[in-house]
Amino acid sequence: MNIATPAPASRETGAFTAVPVVDIGSRTAGDVARRALAERLGDICHHVGFVIVTNHGMEPRVVGDVFEEIGRFFALPEAEKRSIDKRNSRHFRGWEPVGSEYTNNRPDMREQIDLWTGHPARAPDAMPRYLRLLGPNQWPPEDVAPGFKPALDRWLAEMPLLADDLLRLLALSLGLEENHFDRLFGAERMSLTKLIGYPETPPGQFGVNPHHDAGFLTLLAPGETPGLEIENANGDWIPVPVVPDSLVLNLGEVLQKMTGNYFVATPHRVVTREPRLSAGYFHGPSLDTALDPLPLDPHFSEAVARSPRHAGAGFMAQRNETEAGVAPMQSKHHPGTYGEQLWNYFSRSYPDNVARYYPDG
Repeated sequence: MNIATPAPASRETGAFTAVPVVDIGSRTAGDVARRALAERLGDICHHVGFVIVTNHGMEPRVVGDVFEEIGRFFALPEAEKRSIDKRNSRHFRGWEPVGSEYTNNRPDMREQIDLWTGHPARAPDAMPRYLRLLGPNQWPPEDVAPGFKPALDRWLAEMPLLADDLLRLLALSLGLEENHFDRLFGAERMSLTKLIGYPETPPGQFGVNPHHDAGFLTLLAPGETPGLEIENANGDWIPVPVVPDSLVLNLGEVLQKMTGNYFVATPHRVVTREPRLSAGYFHGPSLDTALDPLPLDPHFSEAVARSPRHAGAGFMAQRNETEAGVAPMQSKHHPGTYGEQLWNYFSRSYPDNVARYYPDG
């Protein structure tokens, strides 16, 4: 496969025509090589917002075992999958059938399992409300899915290490101290793993509807089947190619906000013509982490001002905003903490579940 990695067609509009592919093995090759890699990734995160990373150091077996387990689980009878029905978790963890999650007020054509970082549960009426998201995962019984939990435990142990190091590189690219995000993230981190099974996408629908990711940094194991697409500044949808043993790195709205829109949360969607599996890891800090602007040099804000794409970048709209006419990814409401951002995500994506467990909203 010949995969092009051209520079963006326009340095300021982000009218890219392909997704860059970057070998990140040099992150362990000393300070000079590490800083050069940081600059390359930072430039891509400004202009494109997505990058395919290779030579990332994750053992293929870690990812392979996860795909084997989720393939087996999704093939089970529905009654057995219901052993971890997300509707039974007030912490919004577990399995859900196709059409359960809403993105941009439309159902997504995918089934999935959500696993968040495990923490002691808070009271159902805990305040701030986002503290109610803390709690245990649901795990399938061993006789239903033998090997599932060990495979996911290893994934959940190794993905944060890679994500932390990538954030260190992005900190360097922003002129910050390398450990800036390590200090910021706190001790009670809240990250998501989403295990996804897409059937063939029905005409006129999407496996997942166009959206931004909500958090800091996403690492996706895309599997062997294409279907992921990202939107450039011209409104063109660019396919993300399948590159063996790679991960797809992209950024969320939180890092967009904290960099004053210098980094972008690029819209993306999934349309697949055959069944597709993927596994995403969404790296996050403690829920009370303040989403304050990073102390950046003025040349970053000057770059934003020169680009209509960056200057006009917004957040995913809430249901009431959509009903008031706000475009799907043009909300100007920016939560003050990571926990508020996650609460908004759940309220937008699972309104029935939120109403079931938290009628106070």
